[in-house]
Amino acid sequence: MADKVETESRKLLGRLRRAMAEDSEGQERLNKIVELIAGSMQTEVCSIYLFRDPETLELCATEGLAAEAVHQTRMRLGEGLVGRVAKTRRVVNAADAPAERGFRYMPETGEERYSSFCGIPIQRLGDTLGVLVVQSKEARGFTMDEVYALEVVAMVLAEMAELGAFIGEGAALSARHQQPVMFRGTVAQEGASAGKVFLHEPRVVVTNPISDDPETEKERLREAIESLRMSVDEMLTDQTTVSIEQKKVFEAYRMFANSKSWMRRMEADVDNGLSAEAAVEKEQSLARTRLNQSGDAYLRERLNDLDDLSNRLLRILTGQGSETGAEMPDNPILVARNIGPGELLDYGKSLRGIVLEEGSVGSHATIVARAWAIPLVINAKGITTEALNGDPILVDGEQGVVHLRPDDTVQSAFSDKLAMQTRAQERYSSIREEPATTRDDVRIGLFMNAGLMADLPSLKGSGAEGVGLFRTELQFLIRNQMPRRAELSALYARVMASADGKRVCFRTLDIGSDKVLPYMKPNEEPNPAMGWRAIRVGLDKPGILRMQLQALIRAADGKPLSVMFPFVTLRSEFRAAKAELNKVLAREQRLGNPLPSKLEVGAMLETPSLGFAPESFFEEVDFISVGGNDLKQFFYAADRENELVRKRYDTLNVGFLNYLKMVVGRCEAAGTPISFCGEDAGRPIEALCFAAIGFRSLSMRPASIGPVKHLLRQVNLAEASAVIDEAMKSGAQSVREAVTDWVSTRL
Repeated sequence: MADKVETESRKLLGRLRRAMAEDSEGQERLNKIVELIAGSMQTEVCSIYLFRDPETLELCATEGLAAEAVHQTRMRLGEGLVGRVAKTRRVVNAADAPAERGFRYMPETGEERYSSFCGIPIQRLGDTLGVLVVQSKEARGFTMDEVYALEVVAMVLAEMAELGAFIGEGAALSARHQQPVMFRGTVAQEGASAGKVFLHEPRVVVTNPISDDPETEKERLREAIESLRMSVDEMLTDQTTVSIEQKKVFEAYRMFANSKSWMRRMEADVDNGLSAEAAVEKEQSLARTRLNQSGDAYLRERLNDLDDLSNRLLRILTGQGSETGAEMPDNPILVARNIGPGELLDYGKSLRGIVLEEGSVGSHATIVARAWAIPLVINAKGITTEALNGDPILVDGEQGVVHLRPDDTVQSAFSDKLAMQTRAQERYSSIREEPATTRDDVRIGLFMNAGLMADLPSLKGSGAEGVGLFRTELQFLIRNQMPRRAELSALYARVMASADGKRVCFRTLDIGSDKVLPYMKPNEEPNPAMGWRAIRVGLDKPGILRMQLQALIRAADGKPLSVMFPFVTLRSEFRAAKAELNKVLAREQRLGNPLPSKLEVGAMLETPSLGFAPESFFEEVDFISVGGNDLKQFFYAADRENELVRKRYDTLNVGFLNYLKMVVGRCEAAGTPISFCGEDAGRPIEALCFAAIGFRSLSMRPASIGPVKHLLRQVNLAEASAVIDEAMKSGAQSVREAVTDWVSTRL
């Protein structure tokens, strides 16, 4: 039976290829295809349903149902058996379809009560395009071989759709990769930019999905697999210094590359009439489906390995996306599913923006994007499927919106927005060297956040008074092994030299949560953001903390040094961390190394608990920096990665401001300097409110210093404070509206 089905499958694919080669419009091709499939499968009905929009399927061609129902019958995602196939991306094979859960009878199609139903998702690399359906009056389940043959056909239909085979007058599909598309994602770094798409992993387009010479295709596949295995072996040979855990990952990678079952499945696909490339993509699509449906973290990682190997194999077979890759366009906007910090740094600061399908607001890529002050939108689902290298693209990092191939109206509006930003930046440049002094003569220190040597040129250009936060974890995250103390010391020394005497506050290693070192064993934690991270890691692994503190002291070489411990929640944690620092200082003194001429030791307040620490804590600490991003998520119990709750809580809520006022008051009573550090510090209205409640130092991304300074120089801080007090007394939930209205009358 299997040989017969495989033969019929090859015959059917041969007929499909001829239908595709005919000079006809897209609808004619679809009509011919359903006729061919119905005849080959010996069923009364064959229908193709395609997505009109992400939630709606439309009957686009049929053999056996009423012709007038074509382009008229529609159903929602999940509705009926067809909708169920599309939603679950799984085959539905029913001998008694009317008895199936969710069955929907469609009288408008003129269909009879067909008993058997087999629905196959038409998908390509996780992108579901529609559903292929066959039905018959006979009550029977379709055999595994028949279902397999239909999956092969569905795979070819997806490839044909990708190649534009179904477009034209009266077409069932719009031309792919040609229409304007808007994606809504999550803001990870603010800003706006326009440019051309540059794909981190360029799509491989399979131009020959069907083959009638299985032996030749299998030989091509075997040669490509052998080439892949050699490249994986070379990759493993090069990884001589990785940890045991990493070696296990690489070995699992090699295991997949040598998988006989993977090879057997692809060879079976070739026997059924697919080309080598199409066979690889068919198995990759199935793996993507399993990946999306799996809740097992380990299995998802392994399926990711298989996905990556499939991409490598496709590049070998097609010669597309070779090592040299596509040429980077002018004004490149990087588009990727996800990306590590090392890979991102390899691209350099020439990027004008980044769009990711995955990612998180605290990911490595986000840290780098913030350091470079370039717009980053994450969770833009489907963009790597739709985008092609060189496509025009607009990234709105203020709204979390991406416009791919924008029409003239959107392009014009966006150009106006960019022009306004440019004019504003020119206006800010005129006050670059001026202090941020309010109308009533209160001076606010404006500092920049950094994490890379490449950030330091922004210190002069932005008008910042120094670096309020230098993130030291990036040097750990971008490596495959722990950096050496001498390397870190040399880097920190260059940072201090580049600051040209201005203050640089170094935050010790802040890892954990979503910042996991590639050479440390990851911990499976139910809530990493509230787990083993930052100073907790440093105190549990004091050797790493001491090594970093030694590097900082040696880098200072007798000059002033500012060090800050992250995520301190208790006085005891600060004391323990400072005790480690004192041990290092004593050792450096014994070795005869110069100690800093002035040493400031601070703590980041990122959890509400530290605000209620004993008075002695505020007297012991040299300074406090409020880490606004984390503090806000813990204050409101609102995960900053969760779009359902992230935006519903306002920084200028009265409760949050009252907490901050309390902390500022405790610092003032102890004579301890306090600053606010984070995204909100770089928003002018928020920055004004922080200054009005007592903050005299703010740290933000370099691009935000100009707008914040411009507003502060326009206002009377005492008046702003009175506006806030009045709004609080009125019972308002947030002071935002009152302050914004007041500012509008002053500018």
